[in-house]
Amino acid sequence: MPRKVEDVRVDDAPSLDVLARRLEAGGGFTAKAVGEGVDLLARILGDEEMTRFLSFPADLVATGTRGVLAQLVRDGYVDAVITTCGTLDHDIARSFRPYYHGEWNLDDAELHRKGLYRLGNLIIPVGNYGPVVERFLQPLLRKLWKNGTRAISTRDLVWAIGDALGPKRGVGSLARAAFEKKVPVFIPGITDGAVGSQLWLFWQDHKGLSVDLMGDEQALSDLVYGARRSGAVMLGGGISKHHTIWWNQFRDGLDAALYITTAVEWDGSLSGARTREAVSWGKVKTTARHTTIDGDVTVLFPLMVGAALERLRR
Repeated sequence: MPRKVEDVRVDDAPSLDVLARRLEAGGGFTAKAVGEGVDLLARILGDEEMTRFLSFPADLVATGTRGVLAQLVRDGYVDAVITTCGTLDHDIARSFRPYYHGEWNLDDAELHRKGLYRLGNLIIPVGNYGPVVERFLQPLLRKLWKNGTRAISTRDLVWAIGDALGPKRGVGSLARAAFEKKVPVFIPGITDGAVGSQLWLFWQDHKGLSVDLMGDEQALSDLVYGARRSGAVMLGGGISKHHTIWWNQFRDGLDAALYITTAVEWDGSLSGARTREAVSWGKVKTTARHTTIDGDVTVLFPLMVGAALERLRR
């Protein structure tokens, strides 16, 4: 017999975990996927024998979701992060200067004249972004060069940034959390952002410096082949998502995969591809538990993490 649809109760002000269970029982559209996703997320986070990957694009770090991502790293629920260069840009910039609330429909030409960037419905003063990254990164690169660094992997660069931020400045920083917990952060597209541009600028006068991407790939290989079980929480698509599932195909796929996206499937994009498509490529095992949820990560993920951690604490 199929399960019957149950009405969702909220009159008793349920906890996040209880509400997630009720959403799943309610069986309605995305709500059911969210409920199932919380259960899968709790299983991934709670499996200490699983190598747990967390992937996401940079825009999330410009929002308050950065706090959730950093907490998961800091509390030991993540074994590896795969992300984009802009994650470092926003992480550094927000460690020194604030970002602000804006609106989607602001006049972008007027914002440009006023020296303001718009990222969705966020506003970033020009001086709070690129110049901050440059003033922080150039002295750090000079220090690394002076100490004999001639090749640096992206994971070591992230740890160096986290170390340089320090415990006070880096209190909300993802890079600082990764440095403190020694969680590797891999950035396969390191040149695509402000930090990448600063590396290139430094290289103009220090041609002996190289970014050791092959060292990153070897470290990823070691993680994948050494995994007893492998699971991934993938937020948004692009290179972060693909690098995660690409490497896991070499161990015959992920054992568990949770994906949250707003991208559509019918254009054939990687960002829109559901986890079931990855099964055909051997990037997710045929026996894996996997769920794709359609929705905004900044809304769903904090609620889902709150529910999952509540469940684990019980």
